[in-house]
Amino acid sequence: MDKPFIHDDFMLHSDTARRLYHRHASKMPVIDYHCHLSPELIARDHRFADITELWLSGDHYKWRSMRANGVDEKYITGDASPREKFRKWAETVPYTMRNPLYHWTAMELKTAFGIDTPLTPETADEIFDECNRMLAGPGMTARGLMLKYNVEVVCTTDDPVDTLEWHRMIAESDFAVKVYPAWRPDKAMAGCRLPVYQEYIGRLSAAAGVEITGYRTLTEALQKRHDYFASQGCSVADHGLGRVPWSPCSEERADTLMRRMLGGQELTPDEADEFNTRLLTDLCRMNARAGWVQQFHFGPMRNVNSRAFASLGPDTGFDTISDWRAAEAIASILNALDSEGSLAKTILYNINPSDNTWVAAMTANFQDGRIPGKIQMGAAWWFNDQLAGMRAQMEALSMQGLLSRFVGMLTDSRSFVSYTRHDYFRRLLCDILGNDVEQGLIPESQMERVEAMVRDICYNNAKNYFGF
Repeated sequence: MDKPFIHDDFMLHSDTARRLYHRHASKMPVIDYHCHLSPELIARDHRFADITELWLSGDHYKWRSMRANGVDEKYITGDASPREKFRKWAETVPYTMRNPLYHWTAMELKTAFGIDTPLTPETADEIFDECNRMLAGPGMTARGLMLKYNVEVVCTTDDPVDTLEWHRMIAESDFAVKVYPAWRPDKAMAGCRLPVYQEYIGRLSAAAGVEITGYRTLTEALQKRHDYFASQGCSVADHGLGRVPWSPCSEERADTLMRRMLGGQELTPDEADEFNTRLLTDLCRMNARAGWVQQFHFGPMRNVNSRAFASLGPDTGFDTISDWRAAEAIASILNALDSEGSLAKTILYNINPSDNTWVAAMTANFQDGRIPGKIQMGAAWWFNDQLAGMRAQMEALSMQGLLSRFVGMLTDSRSFVSYTRHDYFRRLLCDILGNDVEQGLIPESQMERVEAMVRDICYNNAKNYFGF
C-alpha cells in the first residue's frame, strides 16, 4: 500500500535530516511570537461551527488562489453556504500544486483531523462532513487546537486603543498556553485618509485619558497606552511599514504637522514622511526604555485594487510586494537609535525577497557584542513563507550572519490550524542541515552542535530572546 502524501518523513531527504527532525525539531514546543489570532476566540474557547469557518474565514492566501482559479466572490467572501464555499475550495486545491497551499492543505487535514485523503471535488463532501463531525467533539475548540499543536506562547497583534480585556480573561484562566498582546501602533502614523485618522486620534485620546491637541500630547497618550500594555504582559512591539520613512523632523515641526492634521489639513507625502520619521523613532525609544523587542514589517503595497477595496474593504487579499528602496532608511533609523543608546532588540522582515541579502547584512552592523542576535533578520514573511522563500531567507542569513542565533518561524496567521507552518519550517531546516552534513559541508564530529542548533532555532532562541 502506498504511504500517505503527508507521512512522517515528508520533506526529509536524508538519514541525517530524519534524525534531526524526529529526535529534536518535532519535539520542541511552539512559540508563535507574531500572529493575528483573535484573543476573544481564545478567551471564549470558541467552538467552530464548521470547517469553513475554521479554514476559509479570513484566509487571504486561499481567497487569492480561489479568485485566480475563477471562483466567484460569492463563494469566497459572499453569502454562499459553508458547504458551497468548501466545495469551491476543494475545486481549487488540485490547481494549487507547487503553491504552498497544496502542502498546507494536506498537512492541516492530516495533523488536525487525521485525514490522508487528498481534497478534491470528488472528496469534498466526505471531508466536509468528517471534519464537521470532529469539530463537534472534544479537544477541537480554539484552545484545544492550540494544545494539540504543542503551543507554549503566542503573541497576538493589538492596537493601542484595545482594552486587552480578552488577554486578561485568558491570563486569569487555567489555560496552559501563554497569550500575550503585541503593540501595533500603525494607525497613529500619518498617511491614511484624514477623517479616518482624526476618528482614530479621538479613540486614542479616550483610551489614554489624554486630550490630544498636538504632537506632545499624542506621544503622551501613546506612552500611557504603552505602559498599560506592559502592565498586561506585553513585551513585543510590531511596526507595519509600507515605504519606510526617513526624513528627520524636530518635535516642534512634528507638533506643527499634527496640529494641521487635527485642524483638517492633509499633509503632503513629504510632510507625512517627516511626521512618521519622528513618531517612529519616538515609538522605538519607548520600546527601548521598556526593554521590549520591536519588529519592523516593511515593504507591502496595500489595497492596490481600488474596485475590490471599495466593495470588500481592507485585508481581503489585495495587497502585494512593493519594490520601494528601504536600505538607506532602515540604516538611518537603526543608526539614529544606536547612536543615542535607544536601539531595542529588533527584528527586520522584508516582504520583497530581492531584499534578503542586504537585510541579512544590515543586521550585522548593529549587533552590540552583548546580546546574541540582538538585531535579527526575520523569518520569511507573508508571500515568502514557502519552501523557496524560507530557503532563500535562511541562505542569506547563513551567508551574512549567524543562522544559529535565528529566532525561527512564526505563523503570521489568523487560523488555529496554521501551526503546521512551524512544522513545515522545521522539516526544511532539518533537510538543509542534514544535507550539509551528508555532503561533508559540516563535519559529522559536530553533530551535537548541529542538534543543538536545530533545538535552538525551533524553540530555545525565541524563548531566550523574548524572555518568555
